[in-house]
Amino acid sequence: MLSRTADHLFWMSRYTERAENTARMLDVNYQTSMLPQSAGAAQVGWEGLLSISELKPAYTAKYGNSINQRDVMDFMVRDEANASSIVSCLKNARENARAVRGTLTTEVWETENQTFLEVIRMLNNGDFERDPGQFFEWVKFRSHLSRGVTAGTMLQDEAFHFLRLGTFLERADNTARLVDVKFHAVQSDFLGLATEKDLEFDFYHWSSILRSVSGFEIYRKVYRDVIKPERVAELLILRADMPRSLLGCLNEVMSNLAMVTSDTSSETRRRAGKLRSDLQYARIDEILANGLHAFLTQFLDRVNELGAHLSREFLVPATN
Repeated sequence: MLSRTADHLFWMSRYTERAENTARMLDVNYQTSMLPQSAGAAQVGWEGLLSISELKPAYTAKYGNSINQRDVMDFMVRDEANASSIVSCLKNARENARAVRGTLTTEVWETENQTFLEVIRMLNNGDFERDPGQFFEWVKFRSHLSRGVTAGTMLQDEAFHFLRLGTFLERADNTARLVDVKFHAVQSDFLGLATEKDLEFDFYHWSSILRSVSGFEIYRKVYRDVIKPERVAELLILRADMPRSLLGCLNEVMSNLAMVTSDTSSETRRRAGKLRSDLQYARIDEILANGLHAFLTQFLDRVNELGAHLSREFLVPATN
């Protein structure tokens, strides 16, 4: 496969996954904003969302230091100058799909194309303003549809595996950022000093984190207990059977790399295998004792390095 084709497929799936992740975080923040809370607490939530995506400097350059729900939602949904906004991600996913139209099945192309055309129509018609929650559910559904159509209609060759690599690298990156930022939002974590009011807030806080990754019901099924921060961390980092956990994503990265690897790409596979191994044999109590933030920062650095090696060995635009 030409590396330029692999590059388009990789980024098509990454942008689709990024649009879904953005919709998930915005939806949870929107739902949480309707709970009784101070204006300061609400601002912390929206500021945290910008921090997760590393978009606070770009936001303040456009809107100033006032961080509020309306401006953040507008910036993260419809602002085409923001490369990580939902409309920008869906546009870029469609453009990458168009560039490799002959590699995709008709169903996959039509899904990507229709998604972009429909999101423009919805934004122009005011559907987002009338019901943000319904809009975010639609974005998530279209991402699910894209993955389902891909798995159900495409030959499982190199093209398919590059699509999957993009999906799971993007998902691992997002989950790590989400856990890192959200775990710093509640100061009473792991201290055993929380008041009854703190505990009530914590419940909604941890519930929102779990719901943002479709993990609330999974948590209840696995632990059958009240929501505890250390167990939320364990579920989202070390549970291989959790679809959006870091270990679950790295397992998928490794299995797809194995299908496209060669002698010239051994370094990418080695780095991915080492990162997966470190997660596989880690324990949550050791991670927390050594510092969750330090662990996740290192993980993100290693994921970025893995993506860089993947680009050099597979995705550099072909010269022939």
